[in-house]
Amino acid sequence: MIPGADEYGVDVELPSAEVESLLDVTPADVSAADELTFARNVFIPLTTACRYTCTYCTYYDPPGQATLLSLDEVRDICKTGAEKGCTEALFTFGDDPDERYTEIHDQLDSWGYDSIHDYLRAASEVALEEGLLPHSNPGDQTRAEMAKIADLNPSMGVMLETTADVQAHGGPRAKNPGQRLNTIRNAGELGMPFTTGILVGVGEDWRDRAESLLAIRAMHERYGHVQEVIVQPVVENERWRGPTPDVEDLRRATAMARAALPEDVSVQVPPNLAPVRDVLDCGVDDLGGVSPVTDDHINPDHEWPAVRELESIADEAGVPLRERLPVHHRYLPDADADSGNEWISDGVWDAIRADDEAGARFRRVAESGK
Repeated sequence: MIPGADEYGVDVELPSAEVESLLDVTPADVSAADELTFARNVFIPLTTACRYTCTYCTYYDPPGQATLLSLDEVRDICKTGAEKGCTEALFTFGDDPDERYTEIHDQLDSWGYDSIHDYLRAASEVALEEGLLPHSNPGDQTRAEMAKIADLNPSMGVMLETTADVQAHGGPRAKNPGQRLNTIRNAGELGMPFTTGILVGVGEDWRDRAESLLAIRAMHERYGHVQEVIVQPVVENERWRGPTPDVEDLRRATAMARAALPEDVSVQVPPNLAPVRDVLDCGVDDLGGVSPVTDDHINPDHEWPAVRELESIADEAGVPLRERLPVHHRYLPDADADSGNEWISDGVWDAIRADDEAGARFRRVAESGK
């Protein structure tokens, strides 16, 4: 049983025969993709506060040290990103940070916002105004919290990480796999194209990895909304001294992801955190979001590769490299549609179809996905 699944009413079947079958998968059982995709983004850490204290995470700052970006700062980042040709504003913050951090809550209150989720809506509006599509990754959300921004975000995400109860999540505010799955379910019920993934090397075993991938697949089979699954190795940092998964483990985990998931769900391995060239033959078809403007604030010791490096990776693999929007192409309406669809709100579709520089940039990238 997945920890926390009963608490959140998450019903996910993990047939033992399917788990065993996935455990037998090797890189020889999958094929390399016929193209690679990436998104050009700006990384906007709305706040470095988080109610969790995962022992592998360098993102959060303790109370008294955490910061909160102002909307003026958000606007400046978005404006620079648009000028550099980006299409995505990647908003991140820790789970419900105003719950644990008095200073963050008080700052939000002084700016007239009841919660960080209300503030995220305002930040998403700024991103659209400055010519970027918001892709929010704010950790666990209730359905009501996600609904606050669903009409402004063409896609969202949260890492499942693992369905296992691992010590790295321990402490008084431990992450709950059932709650993570509930967030993924909320996205499906709201018709939100969604990115999720697993962490490799936080204390889980191979069975845990197989079960995590099958849980994601079950959610996608129910709602059709999982656009991408990230296979992310945990790397040593100032807070984590656990072993970094070796290449063979990463290859096997990536192959398992490709074998477990439907063909239309992309498999990503982050090129700034993993030797991606060594796993391309394991079914990787996406290199994630990279930024010509901002750092990877979750993994600050690992710089984004330049787009020319991604081109080199694709050339070495002998496949084309294609830019994409934060929402994958299959969720977009037909180009001549007057309104959005079950996946894309009318407001976001209007931004993509707008007769301005940003709209032209969005359509140029979208057209490359045909």
